[in-house]
Amino acid sequence: MFISVFDLFKIGIGPSSSHTVGPMIAAQRFASRLHETGRLAGVRAVKVELFGSLSATGRGHGTDTAVLLGLQGHLPDQIDPETIPTELATLRQEQTLRLLGQHRVPFQEKTGLIFHRRELLPLHSNGLRFSALDDAGALIQKKEYYSIGGGFVINCRGQRVVGGGPEVPFIDQVPLPFHSGAELLARCREAGTGIAGVMLRNECSQRPQAEVRAGLLRLWQAMSAAVERGCVQTGELPGPMRVRRRAPALHRTLSQQLASGAAPDPLALLDWVNLFAMAVNEENAAGGRIVTAPTNGAAGVIPAVLHYYVRFVAGASDAGIVDFLLTAGAIGALYKENASISGAEVGCQGEVGVACSMAAGALCAVLGGTPDQVENAAEIGMEHNLGMTCDPVGGQVQIPCIERNAMGAIKAINAARMALQGDGQHVVSLDQVIKTMMQTGRDMKVKYKETSRGGLAVNIIEC
Repeated sequence: MFISVFDLFKIGIGPSSSHTVGPMIAAQRFASRLHETGRLAGVRAVKVELFGSLSATGRGHGTDTAVLLGLQGHLPDQIDPETIPTELATLRQEQTLRLLGQHRVPFQEKTGLIFHRRELLPLHSNGLRFSALDDAGALIQKKEYYSIGGGFVINCRGQRVVGGGPEVPFIDQVPLPFHSGAELLARCREAGTGIAGVMLRNECSQRPQAEVRAGLLRLWQAMSAAVERGCVQTGELPGPMRVRRRAPALHRTLSQQLASGAAPDPLALLDWVNLFAMAVNEENAAGGRIVTAPTNGAAGVIPAVLHYYVRFVAGASDAGIVDFLLTAGAIGALYKENASISGAEVGCQGEVGVACSMAAGALCAVLGGTPDQVENAAEIGMEHNLGMTCDPVGGQVQIPCIERNAMGAIKAINAARMALQGDGQHVVSLDQVIKTMMQTGRDMKVKYKETSRGGLAVNIIEC
């Protein structure tokens, strides 16, 4: 199957792609299906059931609110985050859902939104079940969906569910198909181009080249905007831990140091990269607009490394930004097809680890690396994230998630530089490390996979 760069990078809202973006899309699709089949007007009650990780950490990740907003017709890339608190307050005060914004249905969260904390649906740990009932309590429609990471949603038949549209099959036919790192390198040799060139050819089989490039630059603009907002928004992040935003203070300190004309700190560049990543992930934790890259929990890594390229690399350009995102997309597609980008399935190695791998390969490419060096950089980026657990404290995408993105960005830059010092030849291949990551995720205990039942989540006392 072909996974587009626009599948992996999606503009949405925080705090989680699998727990917020995916469930909102699924809920909107369920309501849209009722409308398309002419059954919306007959609905008198709606019941939503959450399973697995969605139930274990759903409240901290905003799954409950995402589902309600989706049923009311909203989609992650279109909703204004500033309007969400008011809309939710109205819904809860009136105890009424407006399905697709037009059909009113009585709704009480206590009975209409059920968290099955110890139960799973068969296809994935992030399962949702929606039911619509008539006056007599008879079932009008029942659908099950799975939020499989990065905002991807599938139905019980494995078909994709996309925002604003029906279930669709995955795309199969592209001019330069690849399903492994080895095949990707082979396509590069056959086409006489880099990884970005292969990905661009495939993208252009679906939409015009000008549209591809414009779309990628829009993603970069959204990433930049998230950094800018994160550098100025002050106060505490939502939730009981009262985590203070740190990016604004760090931004002020670094800006003052830069303006002072004092002798530069040789490691100040690391501080800037930390800032970029933390700014994005604090925005994400606050429910702001970010770009899933490839997930919300890992949304700061790629923007931070891309900011490093734009601000600190001589000769950086829009063309380089496009190549960076295309290369990152090709690498991310390998993980999505052959392993997982879901913390609930394989732990944070599938989120920050994958983002680090994508960013490492992409940076290596725009710094002049060969396809073999790019593959090496991507492999290094993941190899040293293997086994990383997903243990969010309090079910919030805050500790250790925010700092973890900064660490992932630094690792990515180092991985790219290490690969550029070699000739691309190395012992462990990207395909082997992807396979190992998936095997490690399967062996990982469930309590370490976005359930908040192990690791830091149980060893930090919430005040």
